[in-house]
Amino acid sequence: MTAQGFLLLLELVGVFAFALDGALTAMRATHLDLFGVVALGIVTAVGGGIMRDVLLGELPPATFRVWYYLATATAGALLAFWGHRLLSRMSRPIFVFDTVGLSLFAVTGAQLAVDAGADAGQAILLGGLTAVGGGTLRDVLVRKVPGILTGGLYAVPALLGAVVAVVGPVLGVSPGLAAFAGGVVCAATRTGGALRGWRAPHATLASPEDLD
Repeated sequence: MTAQGFLLLLELVGVFAFALDGALTAMRATHLDLFGVVALGIVTAVGGGIMRDVLLGELPPATFRVWYYLATATAGALLAFWGHRLLSRMSRPIFVFDTVGLSLFAVTGAQLAVDAGADAGQAILLGGLTAVGGGTLRDVLVRKVPGILTGGLYAVPALLGAVVAVVGPVLGVSPGLAAFAGGVVCAATRTGGALRGWRAPHATLASPEDLD
C-alpha cells in the first residue's frame, strides 16, 4: 500500500469513529430523530477535514469530490442509531470513539497538509484543527460547551500527535511509522488526561468582592 493509500485508510477509519461518536453524543445529549442523529454524525466526522481543505485551498473539499467520505460517515452514524443499545453497554463508547477519531485525524490532517505544501508549523496547526473541528461543531450544535474550552486535555493531545507525525519524516522516519507514533502519543495523552484528571493550565480571575 502506498503512503497516500495508507493515509486515506486512516482518515476513513477516523471518519467512521467520529461519526459513531457524533451520533452517540447526539442521542445522549438531545432527543433527535434519525435525520438529526445522522446529520450530527456526519458533521462530527467531516467538519474538521472540510475546514482543513478550505484553508489549504483544496476546493471543493475532498468530502464533496469523492463519495466515500460521506458514505463512511453515514454508515457510522446509522450504525450508532440502530445499534446504540449494544454500544451503550460497552465501556465508555463515546470516549473510545472520540479518542480514536481525534488521534487518526490529528496525524492524517497534518500529513495531508504537508503533502499539500504546508510548512511544518502550518501542518501541525491544521492537524489539530482537523482533529477538533468536527467535535467542536458537534458540541455547538447540541448546545454544549466545546471540549477544547473546558480545561480538559483535548486539543493538546491532537497537537502533540500532529507534531510527531510532521517531525518524524523530517528526521528520516517513514510517514506510516510517524503517523502510527503520532496516533499513539495523542491517544495516550488523551486517555492519561481522562484517567488522571490532567488539565490544561488555566487562569483564575479574582471577583470584585475578593479584591475589597
